[in-house]
Amino acid sequence: MLSSLIGTEILAGMITPAVLISASASLIFSTANRLGRIFDRVNLLKNEIEGVVDGKLSFPEERQAYLRRQLKIQKKRANLIQRSMAALYTATLFFVSSSLSLGIIVAISSPASWIATGLALVGGIFLFIASSLLLYESRYNLNFIQGQIEFAEFLEDKVEKKSDDPSSKR
Repeated sequence: MLSSLIGTEILAGMITPAVLISASASLIFSTANRLGRIFDRVNLLKNEIEGVVDGKLSFPEERQAYLRRQLKIQKKRANLIQRSMAALYTATLFFVSSSLSLGIIVAISSPASWIATGLALVGGIFLFIASSLLLYESRYNLNFIQGQIEFAEFLEDKVEKKSDDPSSKR
């Protein structure tokens, strides 16, 4: 079987995992950025909680309920991001192993070229898992954004009602 592989097929077999490694690296980079944004948002929510506790912010009960919901969403997002990062690193591991194993198989003239294919397929499965987790996480991000908008609308309504109240114009 190995004797039927020509140099360009061997090279192509080693380059394909390298392209997938590059794709995984791009996803790892963007996923790490997403995790950083979650960290920043949690810090902002924490500061707002401190403002509620110190009595510096209006509507403390509503705000506390809102903050509790938002923190719950961010916790779920962080867990999904962590799982997807682990899957992306695992995919990268299998793609690198696939490329290296093909080189070793050719170097030792072994007929076990199926090992490289199997490793690449497992890497592809992990890349699929990571992509699925990131897709699921993006829905939580949408929930977070919708919660932000809803609370901003709540505050706007309260301000409008306050300005419409004749007793507040004194």
